[in-house]
Amino acid sequence: MQDGTIAVTEGYIAGRYRWPARLMHWLVALLVLGMIPVGITMGRLDSGPLQDWLFFLHEACGFVVLVLVLIRLGYRVTHPPPPLPMSVPRWQQFAAGNVHTALYVLLIFQPIIGWLGANAFGAQVSIFGLFNLPMLVAKSEPLAERILTVHDYVGYTIAGLLVVHIGAALMHGFVRKDGVLQRMWPP
Repeated sequence: MQDGTIAVTEGYIAGRYRWPARLMHWLVALLVLGMIPVGITMGRLDSGPLQDWLFFLHEACGFVVLVLVLIRLGYRVTHPPPPLPMSVPRWQQFAAGNVHTALYVLLIFQPIIGWLGANAFGAQVSIFGLFNLPMLVAKSEPLAERILTVHDYVGYTIAGLLVVHIGAALMHGFVRKDGVLQRMWPP
């Protein structure tokens, strides 16, 4: 494994995340990467049907992200990630661990912050029209503005962390070619 090669043992590829972890990773990645431009766009639109639909989509997808991240964390507890190749410097291992931790924390709190902000604005969050989330706070537009400002800044922080995460993955996959990107790459 030191040279970045991947060994196959009993149908499991050593050094790679198992398929449920990879599936949840890519589902969350696609949702979050889609929600960032939707969130920015909906905030810049005039009130109307398009903005309402984007809010509906953004809120429902945020709830899905929350559920997937919580499931993924539970899975991670019972299925620890494979160790990084020995060729990865300790400072990069430290940085990767901190970026992952920050992403997990923010991807749990960001949907909750959005939910609180929507409620404070006076809106109930609908999950694709299947059910509504409970109202957590009473309507208060000043409170909604403060909460949604925090939501914006957390969103920008998530976007910045994603740039670091994706940049590191691409560097490992196409510059260093050390097997790190292949650990999470789909089959």
